[in-house]
Amino acid sequence: MGSQEVTDWQGKSVTVAGLGVSGIPAAKVLHGLGAVVTVVNDGDDERSRAQAAELEALGITVRLGDARGGAAEGCSTLPEGTELIVTAPGWKPDKPLFAAAAAAGVPVWGDVELAWRLRGPDAAPWLAVTGTNGKTTTVQMLASILKAAGLRTAAVGNIGVSLLDAVLGDEQYDVLAVELSSYQLHWAPSLRAHSAAVLNLAPDHLDWHGSMEAYAADKGRIYEGNRVACVYNVADKATEDLVREADVEEGCRAIGFTLGTPGPSQLGVVEGILVDRAFVENRQKNAQELAEVSDVHPPAPHNIANALAAAALARAYGVPASAVRDGLRAFSPDAHRIAHVADVDGVAYVDDSKATNTHAAEASLAAYESIVWIAGGLAKGATFDELVAKSAPRLRGVVLIGADRALIGEALARHAPEVPVVDLDRNDTGAMLAAVQEARGLAQAGDTVLLAPACASMDMFANYNKRGDAFAEAVRELGAASA
Repeated sequence: MGSQEVTDWQGKSVTVAGLGVSGIPAAKVLHGLGAVVTVVNDGDDERSRAQAAELEALGITVRLGDARGGAAEGCSTLPEGTELIVTAPGWKPDKPLFAAAAAAGVPVWGDVELAWRLRGPDAAPWLAVTGTNGKTTTVQMLASILKAAGLRTAAVGNIGVSLLDAVLGDEQYDVLAVELSSYQLHWAPSLRAHSAAVLNLAPDHLDWHGSMEAYAADKGRIYEGNRVACVYNVADKATEDLVREADVEEGCRAIGFTLGTPGPSQLGVVEGILVDRAFVENRQKNAQELAEVSDVHPPAPHNIANALAAAALARAYGVPASAVRDGLRAFSPDAHRIAHVADVDGVAYVDDSKATNTHAAEASLAAYESIVWIAGGLAKGATFDELVAKSAPRLRGVVLIGADRALIGEALARHAPEVPVVDLDRNDTGAMLAAVQEARGLAQAGDTVLLAPACASMDMFANYNKRGDAFAEAVRELGAASA
């Protein structure tokens, strides 16, 4: 079953590892195809039991880790007769269940691999995007461009819409814009995209992958078997290295994107214009204008890079230049992604709560000249010296929040000792308002107060959305008080 296409699922014994947004649809799909499905899950909380009851009502066996024979039976032992495991992407490769599968010669697929295998003969091709940061925005930009070209498409994958639903649903698509995480790519050995992009590479999820090399290798899987274009970031050599290492179809091209003047087979920026020198006749001499920088919202450098990557994938699919312009104009980013909240007393307040790691925060900080930075949260093992050293000339002041704020404070002391720092030692519901008020005290007219935490949010907030909402509410309260 590992290398052969499965055409008859009737009676196949499949174990689905993990409930949740990928496991439940996978279990239902496989059951509907006639497979004998067993779901194993680590947790045994109230939500898991409710999900288990829903699946058991369909005739699917569910083993919850702590309730039915203990965690060892639920999630370490391979259910008897298992011929295939379909895993939730977040399950780490060192799980005992996977060691047992390897010993028994049982293949392990992710939900992306399952969706790829279940595609019909006339399935829509995939334009795929991965990277440490910017994936969701780029995929949404790509979908907007494809729609502007009159194509039936959807932004799917790690972005929240199940690939299984996209592949097996009634909706007919011409092409899919697919966001893929490193977890998903790890468990998707057969994926072969029409074209794909790796936006950037920076240390992230190393506890899951085990090393930066393993993380990069999983990201690089997105290029395997590409047919038309492997899109890479000229400013990030590691992405180009992944293209060089990939085994692609004959004729597939390496296409770079750059914030500078593009060379042949690249997209870039010339005097405020996004320009294509890759998908034009006589690319040694010619260039095609695609859009203006002002068509990108917001026109921050890292977001322009996202737009160029999306444009490269769209052009690889044959989309006209006018659709790139129209698609970018029509696009607006999701909340909490470098979103301008308000101006108060000549100071701009910007919410980039989605900047949950140092790489994302660095891109956000690079977008503004004079910044009062609100930072901190859960560091997830990150270090901050490089980020602070690069960003120090832009910092008017810093307000530190969250559990690991001292790590950022120490980096500031080493690399920006002249920058005033407020260490806010509180995590109650009023903490964000206090942070915004402290930032206001440090800011001058023309400055930007930027929430770009460089850390995860779960020490103080349910998620980065809640953190961003709290910031926006605090800014509105500040504006009302000064009106």
